[in-house]
Amino acid sequence: MATQANVEISSKVVHGLEGSLAKVLFQTDNTWSSLLLRVMLGLLMFPHGAQKLLGWFGGVGFGGTMGVFTQKMNLPAPLAFLIILGESVGSLILIVGFLTRFAALSLATIMVGAIALVHWPNGFFMNWFGQQAGEGFEYHLMVIAIAASLVLSGGGRWSVDRKIAETLN
Repeated sequence: MATQANVEISSKVVHGLEGSLAKVLFQTDNTWSSLLLRVMLGLLMFPHGAQKLLGWFGGVGFGGTMGVFTQKMNLPAPLAFLIILGESVGSLILIVGFLTRFAALSLATIMVGAIALVHWPNGFFMNWFGQQAGEGFEYHLMVIAIAASLVLSGGGRWSVDRKIAETLN
């Protein structure tokens, strides 16, 4: 049987881990550069997410995207759903700076998958002149680099994360 002391120690460990996780997720600097990177990455990614979720900007919407991902690319439906959610909702929460590290890591992971599954055979450069079979992966590398910077620094100035972090201290 658990003694009262064991329960108290376990409770402190769990709460300590929760506090540490919260600090890792929300702690951020107060720089303009993190703000600029965060907002610009969110604005760059939102149209891609809106194509997949809402059918905006010439996209096929949620049903069409799920069909392409699951039937043509053979991705599991839960993964396809998370990609759509990551690019659409993830870009919006990135703009406001909520769960910046998680959103940025999610977008970087999606971009690694896009390179590996779709864009690698087309080479580095985007298809500016229509001479390739498809788009290259230079855009994806830029997204990965910006996202990595945000994973390291956090959401920066004027982020929801910063306000949450202030309450944790």
